[in-house]
Amino acid sequence: MYFSEAFKLMESGLKVKLPSWGGYWYWSKEKKTIIIHTKDGIEMDIRETQVPEYTFKNIASDDWIVADEKNCPELGGENTFSFGEAIKYLKRGFKVARKGWNGKKQYIQLATGIAYKTADGEIVNCEHDAIGNMAIAFVGTSGVQMGWLASQADMLAEDWVFAN
Repeated sequence: MYFSEAFKLMESGLKVKLPSWGGYWYWSKEKKTIIIHTKDGIEMDIRETQVPEYTFKNIASDDWIVADEKNCPELGGENTFSFGEAIKYLKRGFKVARKGWNGKKQYIQLATGIAYKTADGEIVNCEHDAIGNMAIAFVGTSGVQMGWLASQADMLAEDWVFAN
């Protein structure tokens, strides 16, 4: 949802967050301001933010959600998100995984600067005008698989999480 709707929900007493956050924001009727509750349990008035451009980027986001005990670590939950959000996070440099994957140390990440070695030992850099030099890498217990492809189940799942 857009921030305008998230703000109305805060004014009605709900907490809101972006899917990647461990904390949340809420409206303080007493102080008449938004309070930022961080993933570390620290609370601060939004007017005291030290990085306004980061705060403004968050406000401009269109993927606000209600924070609750299922999706917010500070409220006892866990950050989970859709495959579409997982792709956004990959592009931002995060490692992501499915909660349902068997291997607990398995994850995917965006690989860049991809090259390969030919049979005669030549190193070829994989530049491509239309798609660039990136691919999704699956990192598993047996090594790295370049060019990982999502299954239908992966694409429709809502149990994507950040990997360590």
